Amino acid sequence: MNEIIALSKVDFSSVFIAVFVILIGIKAIVSLFEWITNQLGIETKWMRKQRQAHALLINTSKNLIALQEKHAHDMEKSDRRDEEISADIKKLTQMFIDKEIDDMRWEINSFATKVSEGKPCNKDSFKHCIHIYEKYEKILEENGLENGEVRLSMELINDAYRQKLKLCAKSSAEME
Repeated sequence: MNEIIALSKVDFSSVFIAVFVILIGIKAIVSLFEWITNQLGIETKWMRKQRQAHALLINTSKNLIALQEKHAHDMEKSDRRDEEISADIKKLTQMFIDKEIDDMRWEINSFATKVSEGKPCNKDSFKHCIHIYEKYEKILEENGLENGEVRLSMELINDAYRQKLKLCAKSSAEME
């Protein structure tokens, strides 16, 4: 109990000041020790770790800069490649559209030639050709192109189809 009473009579402000003075003294001794080691060229374990940590930080910074430059270069390369692929896709799309137009034009003109030569054609062939022509017109419209030679072929096909329908209607009327 006497110890507790003695502890309560301690002046805490002087204890705080004493601890503060001791810490300042330790800091001064450490600074003096560092100055002496620097003057003598002696490297302590702590100083070596600090130097290595600093060198590692510098090296990491350089590697990061190099990595960022490589990333920027790779992104530019990737963007150029994307543009090339996009141009190739546009070119292939245009080639496909041109092929579709040519194939439809060929089929319509071929059928018109067959009709004009008087070769037999059934109703489904006419309907198929008319359907192909509708697709052909739609593709031309979507791509801002104009129809020229196929329009004349379609007029010939439509006239022959109307005549065939009239003939079918007349023959079915005669059968009744």
